[in-house]
Amino acid sequence: MAWGGRVMFAARCLFRALRSCSSAPFPRLKPSAKLSVRDALGAQSTNGERVKVQGWIRSVRSQKDILFLHVNDGSSLENLQVVADSSFDSRELTFGSSVEVQGQLVKSPSKGQNVELKAEKIEVIGNCDAKTFPFKYKERHPLEYLRQYPHLRCRTNVLGSVLRVRSEATAAIHSFFKDNGFVHIHTPIITSNDCEGAGELFQVEPSSKIKLPEENFFNVPAFLTVSGQLHLEVMSGAFTQVFTFGPTFRAENSQSRRHLAEFYMVEAEISFLESLQDLMQVMERLFKFATMMVLSNCPEDVELCHKFIAPGQKDRLEHMLNNNFLIISYTEAMEILKQASQTFTFTPEWGDDLHTEHEKYLVKHCGNIPVFVINYPLALKPFYMRDNEDGPQHTVAAVDLLVPGVGELFGGSLREERYHFLEQRLARYWSDLKKQSIWTSVDLDLCHMEALGWDLNAICSASWELTISKMLSLFQGLLIHVFYSWKTG
Repeated sequence: MAWGGRVMFAARCLFRALRSCSSAPFPRLKPSAKLSVRDALGAQSTNGERVKVQGWIRSVRSQKDILFLHVNDGSSLENLQVVADSSFDSRELTFGSSVEVQGQLVKSPSKGQNVELKAEKIEVIGNCDAKTFPFKYKERHPLEYLRQYPHLRCRTNVLGSVLRVRSEATAAIHSFFKDNGFVHIHTPIITSNDCEGAGELFQVEPSSKIKLPEENFFNVPAFLTVSGQLHLEVMSGAFTQVFTFGPTFRAENSQSRRHLAEFYMVEAEISFLESLQDLMQVMERLFKFATMMVLSNCPEDVELCHKFIAPGQKDRLEHMLNNNFLIISYTEAMEILKQASQTFTFTPEWGDDLHTEHEKYLVKHCGNIPVFVINYPLALKPFYMRDNEDGPQHTVAAVDLLVPGVGELFGGSLREERYHFLEQRLARYWSDLKKQSIWTSVDLDLCHMEALGWDLNAICSASWELTISKMLSLFQGLLIHVFYSWKTG
């Protein structure tokens, strides 16, 4: 082969070799799996898996040639410990800074934690000047102080726990209804109805002046809803089980923590329900399901609230879960209150409504177990509740669930489905209804229904209601709604 041919042959061989090398796979590091702090702490495998965690630094500690960070992303009360060598610049790794950490998730040799993150890379996403940051490491700030920093207070342990418990309770309630065949209805927030005069209303008007101030934007006065009940009643004529879960508004001029300008309420309607006992079973099942879900999925958060806010509340919750709820009539409740050695601010008399002090005493008297109080006087309840036809006392098939530390949590009733009873009652209310232009005729298509209504700031036809703030205060020993009321910021 000529010299020139050998050169060309060698060049082709070299070219093929280079092309083969360029297409061969190079060893690459496996990309880091992004995990939340909660998932990292609960990881079953700690064989050096490479992970990425993002969050905020809760503490920084240097020890010889090792740097320890605690990072939290809001998914868990517990922090994830990050271990790094001294080569990382600790000046930017300050309390409150946001970071992204990549490294290996390994078993921790320290007591009190199962895993830790051995850092390979730490990137500071947002710097924080620890000297001017309003919260200090290891300091327990009072709630009044936290309220001054609404954009940062959710980073604290107590507010983080409150919000996680609220989220879990909300998910549990939705899950309960879905699993039991309820249809979720989104009822309007802006409405023209007052829903039986449930409370003072916030009227909705455009912020700018309209050309004809005597006219309404919607042609009729419009308000922020106080209840979705009337809309649910319409839906219950087509769906046998419906519920709504959304914000409600009351313009009551009260500074009490029990009276909110804005709160979340769950309301439900069940068609073809003829027994108050069946309604109470639904209430009890929902209460126990939501409570078990919160205790199971947020144990550290519940423990924190019960340790620093309401010691012993967890034991009371477990006591409620392990016992069947009691049932007493309104008349029996009045007899218990009249025989009580305790002096009440409001003297109990048959025909008067139960006050919070009465409700809490009844629960305590019954062994700190939730109590259903049934069959209230007709005069105390709305016209649509079913008449018990029980002689001179004249009661209706209504029920309230009273729980320890809170008082009334659920309220509900059977609907009056008998046309002539409704006709008689409406005749008594007719003049007032006509003045308010609520009804001009009566044309009803009725079935046996039960009414369920709850306000979710405590927990939230036969119809019934649950206030969520009351239910959460039961879990946490704290009236959560103080952080949501527009009145108090």
